[in-house]
Order: sequence, then C-alpha cells, then structure tokens
Amino acid sequence: MASEISPRAEVSPKAKIGDNCKIYPFVYIEDDVVIGDNCIIHPFVSILNGARIGKGNHIHQGSVISALPQDFEFQGDKTEVVIGKNNVIRENVVINRGTHAGGQTVIGNKNYLMEGVHILHDTKIGNQCAFGFGTKIAGDCEIGNGVVFTAAVLQLPNTRVGDCALVTSGSIFNKDIPPYVIVGNNPVSFNGVNAPMCKAIGIEEKVVKHIANAYRLVFRGKVSLFDATLQIKEQVPDGPEIQKIIDFLSTSKKGVI
Repeated sequence: MASEISPRAEVSPKAKIGDNCKIYPFVYIEDDVVIGDNCIIHPFVSILNGARIGKGNHIHQGSVISALPQDFEFQGDKTEVVIGKNNVIRENVVINRGTHAGGQTVIGNKNYLMEGVHILHDTKIGNQCAFGFGTKIAGDCEIGNGVVFTAAVLQLPNTRVGDCALVTSGSIFNKDIPPYVIVGNNPVSFNGVNAPMCKAIGIEEKVVKHIANAYRLVFRGKVSLFDATLQIKEQVPDGPEIQKIIDFLSTSKKGVI
C-alpha cells in the first residue's frame, strides 16, 4: 500500500520511504534518509541526513532524529542513526548521529522513549528498553536489553548498563551498572536484584538467588572488584546469567557503581 504523505510535509524526493507509512503535515525529511514500512511520523518531526529507520516505528511531535552530534570532535563526517523495528518515540525526543566517519548511534527493537529523552552520539541501545521522561544518555554509552530508566536519569559518557537493569528516577551515574540490578539515589547505589524482570524473562527463582549471592559479594563484600569476580567464580553455581555478570564485571573500563 502506498504511503500517505501530507502535501504540507517537506519530504526530499531523494529520501527512501517505505510502504504504508503515514507522514503528517509539517514533517521535515532530508535527502539521505531511509524509512521502513508502516511508520507513523507526526507533525513537526525532523528526520535529518543519516537516519536509517526500520519498520513499524511511531515518532511523535517535535522529535529530531539524526541531529548533528553535540561533540566538539565532530568535523562534518558522514555518520548515521540506525533505528530498528517497532519503537515508540514520544514528543521532543532528540537522537544524535555518530561523530566520526562511519560512526553510528544505534537503537534496537521495541523500545519506548518517553517525552524529552535525549540520546547522544555513538550510543548503542538494545531491545525492549524503556526510558522515562527527561532522561539524558551521553555519548559512547552502551545499554543492553530490557533496561528501564524510570524518569530524569542522567547517564554520563562511556558507561554501560547491563541487561534487565532498573535505574530509578533522578539518578546520575558515571560508572557501569551491571545486569539484573536495581540502582538509585545519588550517589547511585545498589538496591537489590531486579527480581520482577528476571521472572518476566523466565529466569528461575533459584537462579535469581544465585544472582543475589553474586552481587552480595560485589556490593557487600570488602574486596576489590577483581577479587569479587574471582569469588563469584568460586562460590556461585555457574550458568548463563552468572557468566553474563562475570563477563560484564571483567570487561568494565569505567568501574562499577
């Protein structure tokens, strides 16, 4: 089915628009843009050069996709924002493209970005995450799958968040947040295991207890992160979730909150 493009939208003839899209009045789309099938683009959205948007995305009023990076190192190189399928991008969201030639800001599938979320250059986000209103994610960050930021969270540059982590409102962090945890307050601290999310994705109760034991060694013990990781290997029954925790802790460059 042909796409419905308002005559009052400014859409470059060079842009590639998929089938069955609805583009409302006052949308602005530049030349080097690709939009997949079944997308809905509301009024006053700007989709700029370098945007690669998959199928089934719903982008609300005032959002800017593939904005120039807010990075002093940017020299005008050709970079991209790559957005997967079936994401909901609410009002006034800004997503910056990569900084250096070939760089990409990447958002996976089925994510929900609430009003006023800002995702800066070269950040990589997985699938099925939710970011509450006013959340700001700095450049060169990595966020896994099933992550939730409740509202007004500030993630500082070059930090990582592991799968199924929950970060509560108003938190600011400049170190890594490992998988399956709940964190919050300022300074950010460990508030337990995200047991509801673990259950939702099918992790057995006994494994959730193993995860809790692993983090007890990390956050309640009085040893270095390196030694805590060794203790997890020695004391906690192995499994995919525990191995994911070990891998995350072992590869942290910024340190863990």
